Amino acid sequence: MGDGIYPGGLHEECGVFGIWTPEGSGVSPAHEAYAALFALQHRGQEACGIAVNRRGVIHCYKDVGLVGEVFDQARLDAMEGSMAIGHVRYSTTGDPHRENAQPLAITHVKGNLALAHNGNLVNAGTLRKELELKGAIFRSSSDTEVLVYTLVQERLKRASIEEAVVSAMGILQGSYSLCIMSAQKLIAARDPRGMRPLCMGRLGDAIVFASESCALDALGATFQRDVAPGEVIVVDKTGKPRSLHAPKPEKSAICVFEYIYFARPDSVIDGASVELARQEAGKYLSMEHPVGADLVMGVPDSGISAAIGYARCSGIPYGVGLIKNRYIGRTFIQPGQDKRERSVRLKLNALREAVRGKRVILVDDSIVRGTTCARLIQLVRDAGATEVHLRISAPPFRYPCFFGTDIPDKEQLLANGRTVEEMRQAIGADSLGFLSVEAARKIALGCRLSFCDGCFTGKYPMDVPEQAQKNIFESEIES
Repeated sequence: MGDGIYPGGLHEECGVFGIWTPEGSGVSPAHEAYAALFALQHRGQEACGIAVNRRGVIHCYKDVGLVGEVFDQARLDAMEGSMAIGHVRYSTTGDPHRENAQPLAITHVKGNLALAHNGNLVNAGTLRKELELKGAIFRSSSDTEVLVYTLVQERLKRASIEEAVVSAMGILQGSYSLCIMSAQKLIAARDPRGMRPLCMGRLGDAIVFASESCALDALGATFQRDVAPGEVIVVDKTGKPRSLHAPKPEKSAICVFEYIYFARPDSVIDGASVELARQEAGKYLSMEHPVGADLVMGVPDSGISAAIGYARCSGIPYGVGLIKNRYIGRTFIQPGQDKRERSVRLKLNALREAVRGKRVILVDDSIVRGTTCARLIQLVRDAGATEVHLRISAPPFRYPCFFGTDIPDKEQLLANGRTVEEMRQAIGADSLGFLSVEAARKIALGCRLSFCDGCFTGKYPMDVPEQAQKNIFESEIES
């Protein structure tokens, strides 16, 4: 996966989950949330958490680490209740500390609530400053805390939590898929442009929500439908979901990278199969950038589907040429500046018998900074490949993302200010080809929504800050 599986590369976003169960159903929401978060682990590996509702009282446990590291059997057994929400996190704003882990649970004058958020608010800095000037005190550097404060302010003016969520949609700008739990209700909400995915399913009499359908599959739940852009779905003691909608509809703009990279291949998002979308990307790559070669191989894991699509369209055999070490620790210590390439060799190794003496087409999902890509190409050459032709199943990253994808500032992007030929020279490939923007817009023809491709084109679906900031909350307020 290009620069994405290595330190400093492209990272996943977050994953959310929610479950409502009837009283006395025998279903353990905490255990179901744990299983669902395992299925969503690819969306965030920094921190995770689960909040449960037991007779109107919310209990939350969260910490830095993978799902299997943070929770054990005893912890889950102790988390009894009838509702639960869960979250896996990769930070796009805020540092990777426990204070920024989710769900975020609070008590306010009208009750209590817990919230799990996937996405990024582009006006979080402005909203936070306004809240601080009114006396609000923040404990974290996450935009999710801003979202919660905004929601609570609206709750003080509204008759119900769901009305507060709908009202807050007129204030919040950016991307968000939410699972919210109050003392009596479970609520799922998706921003008016539908930038981040969210779906609903059934597990017997239980109602479940998740960022991706693969989490429903992991539970044995039946997929019902996607949460529509701008929709708020409420589940209360009746067990019958009710739907509300944002007052101002917007043109849909789901992140095209959900299909290219973020989502698991076995997920279906807004009616389109992620696996088939990636194979389509490989097909278009083959049509747009043909080259004579003996073998097509994908970079594990998200480059594999596109490589299969490329091979099928081109008629060049597909083969496994790279093996991924799935047991490498997340905290592997680099041995020194002069041995950075070891991180690549520890995570991926080339099959010499597969590539020796062959012209290889290497298919990957993206190039961010390009440094890891160059090391990977050299790894394949060292295994005996006579030529290495790199094909990327996305257009070049030329602009930052403000909506929940950790794409760095323009100055750090390999494609910034460089031609494709200059990029090819920088990474050492025999040839280099990117998917066109036009093809990227076609890869999920079954999707019912239009896309956001601002990281490729610089054209965003809403106004964005003039400059991307790694931490939008570092500015000080004058005393």
